[in-house]
Amino acid sequence: MKYLPIFLLIFTACSAQQEQKKVEQPKQESESFTGEKAAVYQVIIDLFDGMREADSSKVHRTFDDRATMWSTFTTKNGEAILKQGDLQEFLNAIGTPHDEVWNEKIRNTKIEIDGNLAQAWTEYGFFLDEKFSHCGVDAFLFSKIDGQWKIINLGDTRQRNGCDWEN
Repeated sequence: MKYLPIFLLIFTACSAQQEQKKVEQPKQESESFTGEKAAVYQVIIDLFDGMREADSSKVHRTFDDRATMWSTFTTKNGEAILKQGDLQEFLNAIGTPHDEVWNEKIRNTKIEIDGNLAQAWTEYGFFLDEKFSHCGVDAFLFSKIDGQWKIINLGDTRQRNGCDWEN
């Protein structure tokens, strides 16, 4: 019982430190979407909030289990690369403790919907805490499954130069 105050002090300090590391996505774009487009946009926000919170369950809820992931980039030698990602590996990486907040900021989002299919195209800047890492475009494909919009494909471009992202 004599160690309870020490435990509570350490727990409180750790919780406070974790709260300080939370970095939020600016919500300025959210007002420009209504109806189903707002629902699709919210899935994108939930994905990136889950990444910032290192919450793989929250991130997983945004995807259909059959989702595919692709990244394309150009090497320093000028070689165009297309790399297939794996949803489970992505979720494992999100849920593995890391020192920095994975903060993906987005802007200039465009959403189109036809029936149960939606697509979104958004510019992004990826930061570790507030330190810039890379930028590009995220291209999402969604399907409405059991009344919920789910990501069924996520493609992205990646570059380190030519980005105009500021903290």
